[in-house]
Amino acid sequence: MVFIGALLIAGFVLVTGWNLLGARELKQQQQIDSKTFFDLVKLSFGVVAGAGALVALVVAYRRQRVDEDAALRDTTRLHNERFTTAVSQLGDTSPTVRLGGVHALVGLADDAPTRELRQTCIDVLCAFLRLPYTAASDLPAGDSAAQHDYVALREARHTVIRLIGDHLRLPADHPHSWQGHNFDFTGVVFDGGDLSEANFTGGTARFSGAIFAGGFFRFNGAKFHSNVDFYRASFAAGTVDFGSATFIDGSVGFEAATFSGGIVNFLYARFSGGVVSFAGAAINDGTLNYNGAGFNRGDVHFNGVTFTGGNVLFRQARFIGSLVDFDSAQFSGSEVDFSHAEFIGGTVDFSDAEFIRGDVDFRNASLARGVITIDDASAGSGVITGLA
Repeated sequence: MVFIGALLIAGFVLVTGWNLLGARELKQQQQIDSKTFFDLVKLSFGVVAGAGALVALVVAYRRQRVDEDAALRDTTRLHNERFTTAVSQLGDTSPTVRLGGVHALVGLADDAPTRELRQTCIDVLCAFLRLPYTAASDLPAGDSAAQHDYVALREARHTVIRLIGDHLRLPADHPHSWQGHNFDFTGVVFDGGDLSEANFTGGTARFSGAIFAGGFFRFNGAKFHSNVDFYRASFAAGTVDFGSATFIDGSVGFEAATFSGGIVNFLYARFSGGVVSFAGAAINDGTLNYNGAGFNRGDVHFNGVTFTGGNVLFRQARFIGSLVDFDSAQFSGSEVDFSHAEFIGGTVDFSDAEFIRGDVDFRNASLARGVITIDDASAGSGVITGLA
């Protein structure tokens, strides 16, 4: 086929070349001389050689694509076989086999031939964390077997969290980086873990309905360039640390979350263009610490929140063009502290808030083109101090 095509091209070149002689108004001849004919033949064979090389290149490219597709199919088949084995290990009752399954699945994610297969491995690891889990505080007293099972399962779960953090700390261009993937921790019971310095760029991280039952969970120094969801999460004990974390153009949603103890720490965190929302949350106890945090067009919403205990601290926080919204919030026993905070073109809105008890402190706060709005607020025995 290649030879026939080349002959057709040669004939086409001869005819076209002869016609061009007339097109350029060169001297017409009834017969061409040997020199002209020889030049046309050389031109034809040059074109044929080029066409042949092009056809050979196309054939080689198609053969390469076929070989690559076959290699991908073989790699995917091998991946699926290893995946099945790893998942079986992950569900094993033996702590050693289960821990081996965790590492096997993480290795599969790193070696996955496609992004979709890597996401599948991540989904299974997150699903493992979502399995029923009893925290140490809920274990039957004196049950050594239950305690042993708890320690073994806790080791596997914390290993999953640690390895996810390790991969989210890698640069985005690293072949084993998991940045840009989705992580679903819906309903997971956390009793500690470390995602410090993790980079959540692209993708989503869902902690909706998660229960922070104790221990120390670290997000300190993490970078959030995407949305993080803590909807209806429960913070019952321990510490969740977002200290020095960076939030850029994303949102962190604590809507309808319950704070009944422990500490959620945003000490010196930086918010740029993002939103942190506690709308509809219930803050019954514990501490929300934003001391020293910086908000540059980053908003914090406490609208509709019920404060019945605990502290919300914004000491020395800096607000530049930001909104802190307490619209329709109810204060019946909490302290909200804005002492020494700096407002540059920002707004703090207490419209329709209800102060039954508690204290909102603005002593030594600096208002440079900032606005504090208390329209239609209802004052009971609660106190707002530091306002001129």
